Amino acid sequence: MPDYLALVKFLIEPLLDSQDALRLDCETNSKGDRLRVRVAFDPADRGRVVGRNGRTLQAIRTVVNTAAQSANQVVHLDVYDPNPGDKHADKEVKHSHGRSSPRRKRVN
Repeated sequence: MPDYLALVKFLIEPLLDSQDALRLDCETNSKGDRLRVRVAFDPADRGRVVGRNGRTLQAIRTVVNTAAQSANQVVHLDVYDPNPGDKHADKEVKHSHGRSSPRRKRVN
């Protein structure tokens, strides 16, 4: 079984200014074929980890899912706010593959 925590740490840590704020957690179902990896870090680093339109985070998820497929597993990577008491912060960062809002029209 791949070490998903080490893989996620390897991929995310270089993006962080506050590397000591990185928190990782992993849960596995009873069969061991489905895992949930939770990641939390300093909110100031959120833009670098998520990336423009969520591309960086999606790339990290793709690498983790590729490793999981080789081991016949499914891994869900969730990003959480390390300060859940802050009512203005999002609890979880999720990005859909498609666009949820309409595209803006270009004005010439």
